[in-house]
Amino acid sequence: MRIAFIGDIVGAPGRKMIEEHLKKIRAEYGVDFVIANYENASHGFGLTLKNANELVACGIDVMSGGNHTWDKKDILPLFETHELLRPHNYPQGVPGTGCKVYEVAGEKLAVLNLMGHYSMPFTDNAFRCATESVEALHEQGIKNIFIDFHAEATSEKRALMMLLQGKVSAIVGTHTHVGTDDLQIASSTGYLSDIGLSGCRDNVIGMDEKVPLKQFLTGMKGHFEIPKKCKKILQIVLFDFEEGACTFGLKLKVFDDGRVIKTEAWKD
Repeated sequence: MRIAFIGDIVGAPGRKMIEEHLKKIRAEYGVDFVIANYENASHGFGLTLKNANELVACGIDVMSGGNHTWDKKDILPLFETHELLRPHNYPQGVPGTGCKVYEVAGEKLAVLNLMGHYSMPFTDNAFRCATESVEALHEQGIKNIFIDFHAEATSEKRALMMLLQGKVSAIVGTHTHVGTDDLQIASSTGYLSDIGLSGCRDNVIGMDEKVPLKQFLTGMKGHFEIPKKCKKILQIVLFDFEEGACTFGLKLKVFDDGRVIKTEAWKD
């Protein structure tokens, strides 16, 4: 099977790039299943019903969340009506789930959404949750497992890779909005510390630079806004899974000026 993953979709610019390019990418690269992180999709904070439907119509099969999952009140009923995840290591009793299994290209694919600890909201231990969840999936005979690890620290993301390499098909980090240059396949597990945002690329993590600069210069906080006009990017990674092993990885950076930069995973 060939899956694709899109990291943090930041507001209307990110949704626009997905609308313009995702169906073409699915067709050109023979993508069987698309996962995307929704937590910044609605004006940078959370997800509305309108934007959820818009993204599904663009060709996204399931969406994962993070620390902004709960920012929009629309989110609660969406766990019942849409293929939506939230970090699986939220405490028991929190609405929704962070792990679902799908039929893809004649095989089963598990999608697991986790959230890290450094500078993040309180959750249960992500590493114990990951270990228990993966063991439970293996007991069910599910080999193809993809993890979106929504975390601030690259050390946490790398540590999860060292914990689970050879046991899951791929781990990709989200949250920082800044893409890393370490796409690789090691012990049959695909890995990327952070895929980077899809949205505005000429400001501060997809947001207008005025408020972040004021905060850095003076310590005074404000409400982040997404620019009405900006240069845009879509960042998407493709993986091939065979019997649980990742055999191929490719990241595409699609720019609104027509450029496409391709980076193939190195193998160890």
